[in-house]
Amino acid sequence: MSRMHNPAHPGEVLREYLDDLPLAGVAEHIGVSLATLQRIVDCKESIYPDLAYRLGAALGTSPDLWAGMQLQYDMYQAEKLPRPRIECLLPLVARP
Repeated sequence: MSRMHNPAHPGEVLREYLDDLPLAGVAEHIGVSLATLQRIVDCKESIYPDLAYRLGAALGTSPDLWAGMQLQYDMYQAEKLPRPRIECLLPLVARP
């Protein structure tokens, strides 16, 4: 699978979606704390699945949009981490 080069944290995108809406009002509307929403738009916290559904309902988007952005961001960050070489456990004939 080809990954997006350096995808934006979904909090950056959310900040643009919210434009000039007051975060406190948005947080209350979707049922999360202001601190949680602030950490997300500051790119310090992830958008978790339940929040993806809440954002989708409040913003008229798909929850998959938010969850997908978070996954792309997380996978890109994980790809940069050092890890040992791991050999496949399955014999070559069993690979697709």
